[in-house]
Amino acid sequence: MATTTKQRLALAICDFLNASLTDGTLQADDKDSIDVATNCIAEAFGVDPTDKAAVSEAIGSQNLLQIYSVYEKLKGAQKPAGGASSSSSSTSAPASSAPTEEQKKQAEALKSKGNAAMAAKDYPTAINLYTQALALHPGNAVFLSNRAAAHSAARDHESARADAEAAVAVDPNYTKAWSRLGLARFALGDAKGSMEAYRRGIEAEGNGGSEAMKKGFETAKRRVEELEAEEQESSRGAPGGGAGAGGLPDLSALAGMFGGGGGRGAGGGGMPDLGSIMNNPMFASMAQNLMSNPDMMNNLMSNPRLRDMANQFSSGGGMPDLGALMSDPNIEEMARNMLGGAGRGGGAPQ
Repeated sequence: MATTTKQRLALAICDFLNASLTDGTLQADDKDSIDVATNCIAEAFGVDPTDKAAVSEAIGSQNLLQIYSVYEKLKGAQKPAGGASSSSSSTSAPASSAPTEEQKKQAEALKSKGNAAMAAKDYPTAINLYTQALALHPGNAVFLSNRAAAHSAARDHESARADAEAAVAVDPNYTKAWSRLGLARFALGDAKGSMEAYRRGIEAEGNGGSEAMKKGFETAKRRVEELEAEEQESSRGAPGGGAGAGGLPDLSALAGMFGGGGGRGAGGGGMPDLGSIMNNPMFASMAQNLMSNPDMMNNLMSNPRLRDMANQFSSGGGMPDLGALMSDPNIEEMARNMLGGAGRGGGAPQ
């Protein structure tokens, strides 16, 4: 079965080519060429055009030709009504292509069924129903945005991004579409693009934006800052490749910030430079993951080496030798877990 958007598109292309042989579009003499073309596409994308179930799952109730006709109508609907040149007016969609009131009513009914399918978590059905609604009423920002939400729920974030981008192009003030675009871009690893989408959504909402939109923006912003910090650490050549590279960072450097390596704290047993510690991205990442994981905190506090360190410090004995502490395999493993668990943040609510 096709598992990616591109594989489903490859099956849809093969279906279109084969259908063109049977509907009279192509002549029988073209069959050999079409067979070669479909075999090449199938081999390149790892799909089986003879698998009827896979083809049906890929195209749903709309074949590639019907889907493309929706695109052409959508493109025509987005053209400016006035000021078109004589050359462009000849290619514009005719006035009769605008949906009738009856078509709009049917499209709304299909959208409502799509919403019900979404509530039931039947995402393929929801996508199919929204697509049918768009066939009747192309260029509807709400239908495009709803289908983007369904694609996101089905974890097809590329299709979600495409629909959300089309929705905001139709109606830049439709805030739900900006939110869904922010979510899709974030899921695809485009944190900066996600920030921009949420920012545009906040501007469209006005009054500083809703809590959901602001939360999405802050999540994307934190991810951008994490990536920038990891890039800076990597450019400084931190041993172990830094947390962003998947390896364990230089724990001796972390111990050095605490004054480890000499048996006492920095300056002969004084407190370490807490400002430098908290400004260090590596330590900030460890602290964030530690505070969000109660089990990790419990494991940390049950380590006898750390209890001894706390007792020594609280009794006025000064900072212990953290260089030696970091050589403890248990501590090293906990540090690896803390640094390796940095999350990407959540997506915007649907």
